[in-house]
Amino acid sequence: MTAPIRVATRGSALARWQANLVVQRLAVPAELVIVSTQGDRDRTSAIHAIGGTGVFVKEVQEAVRRGDADIAVHSAKDLPAESAEGLAIGAVPERADVRDALVGAPLDDIPSGGVVGTGAVRRRAQIAALRPDLAFGELRGNVPTRVERAADFDAVVIAFAALQRLELVDVVAEVFDIDVMLPMVGQGALAVECRTDDTRVVAALAAIDVADAHVALTAERAYLRTLGGGCTMPCGAYAQVGSDGGVHLDALLASLDGTTMLRTEADGVDAESVGIAAARRILDDLGGTTLLETEGAR
Repeated sequence: MTAPIRVATRGSALARWQANLVVQRLAVPAELVIVSTQGDRDRTSAIHAIGGTGVFVKEVQEAVRRGDADIAVHSAKDLPAESAEGLAIGAVPERADVRDALVGAPLDDIPSGGVVGTGAVRRRAQIAALRPDLAFGELRGNVPTRVERAADFDAVVIAFAALQRLELVDVVAEVFDIDVMLPMVGQGALAVECRTDDTRVVAALAAIDVADAHVALTAERAYLRTLGGGCTMPCGAYAQVGSDGGVHLDALLASLDGTTMLRTEADGVDAESVGIAAARRILDDLGGTTLLETEGAR
């Protein structure tokens, strides 16, 4: 590529770090295009109250669609399950740690009645299932802000990958195993979007794509898309690609209070089919459709 590539990204330290990682992988001249999103502008409202999935990506995507930027770099967990019109995920670089971490105190050390800070219903539900004696407080803001606010709670939950990327792992009190806390779809992964008709950029992104990470993300996103719950319901998924190319997916759908936890697994060779199969099992066989209807009526 001869002209500098314009990289749309949010302005937080983490978003810039992620964008610069992609620039390094591309190894071409580049310039960052900083975009303010709805999620950045409103740092007090709960995510689900201001639109749920997509509040950190829509304006960044629009910058690419308008031609103000050539690519958009997202935390994959922030992307809606449905692809934006005219855009495609051209690359998924190597995936970081997918786990969640506690800052402030390990889970077992939080006193009964203690308050955990998190804005994610997925995290609240899974912690409530483990410790129904705990309460929760809303936690918003960028990663350094959330780390600082840990002093206002007994503990806060933050993606471990974000703490690693910003060199803040020294504040971690506990990292949850996947069996204990299933991550959000796409957690730890970056999704690099481009216009589907921009053949020059499509080719450039293909060179930095990590096949296994992309396949895993495809399976997880297929699960979320079929589920239809998005980020308004506690749900999570984690896919892994074996040495034989087979895809294994662990999936979760829960009630908001964590009293109902529906978990299943699916295996196969086609990522889309694996994600769809897991969602159909949750919805049709384990009572997920009823759970979605019941919770949605609240």
